[in-house]
Amino acid sequence: MEDYNKIIESLGVKFIKARNIRILQPIRIKNYYDVENSLLILYKGEVSFGEEDTPVEEGDMLFIPGGKMVSVTYGNSEKPKAVNNEEFMTHRELYFDQNMDPNTIGKSDNSFGMVAFEAKVFDSVNFFTSLDIPPFLIKKDDNLAQSIKEILLEDMSEEIGKGRIIKIKTEEIVIEVIRYIIRNRLFVEQLATNSTYFKDPRLIDIFAYIKDNLGGDLSNKVLANVANVSEDYVGQYFKMLTGINPQDYIEYQRMEAAVGLLRTTKKSIRAIGSEVGYKDTAYFCRRFKMMFGIPAGKMRRRESLMNI
Repeated sequence: MEDYNKIIESLGVKFIKARNIRILQPIRIKNYYDVENSLLILYKGEVSFGEEDTPVEEGDMLFIPGGKMVSVTYGNSEKPKAVNNEEFMTHRELYFDQNMDPNTIGKSDNSFGMVAFEAKVFDSVNFFTSLDIPPFLIKKDDNLAQSIKEILLEDMSEEIGKGRIIKIKTEEIVIEVIRYIIRNRLFVEQLATNSTYFKDPRLIDIFAYIKDNLGGDLSNKVLANVANVSEDYVGQYFKMLTGINPQDYIEYQRMEAAVGLLRTTKKSIRAIGSEVGYKDTAYFCRRFKMMFGIPAGKMRRRESLMNI
């Protein structure tokens, strides 16, 4: 248990957004994907996920780790409109309506609440993504439900200090999700295998170096110098501890950073690609669409629309 406490102490948690959503029409998103973790609580109506359309009961929560592709159905699953992630992100105002009235939380038909957040170990690697766990259900949990509601209420308010309250409540959500996993002995093998590498200081040095140098040279030769191991060994060493090779990890980190820049700046696509390490803009755009299923320009456009 002490190991988990150390991991929790090392987590940097960042609130991204919270939404109180009403479903306008039934849809099935065949390949939903985002870089952020999201926790959805179903208030009223129907939601299901996965290839077998596992139902989320009213009052239950669906946790989707960042970087995990999953099919999600919102509304009645018998005749939903099937869309891909690009279609959904480009025209989500056709399917979702964001409700900003705090009195409607948990009361509107066909509605759910959602909180999106980052949780990074040593501010370098996504914790839930690194565990390689799939999306999963959290059965009725009063603490989590209350934290989500309080975040939604704060996000809708103009009270002083709301950012601080939201930060604290988001950290509570992360801890409660981890507690739920441990308490219910979920993903025991993944936790035992994949959490161990957070104890290796050389790997932590590599994570930190990648984070600070996304736009620079991140070849295996450079990473080998950071970890003080041979160039021939560093790829094997990284994959042995994390389950992926370093260049795949680097690309994910670069694309995650690109999404953040698209959402928070007005920099050009060319400038963003260059900033995260892609000198060839066309190649950056191809890789971005391959990873997220949507062009970089459309990612920015959908964030500037209703942002729901």
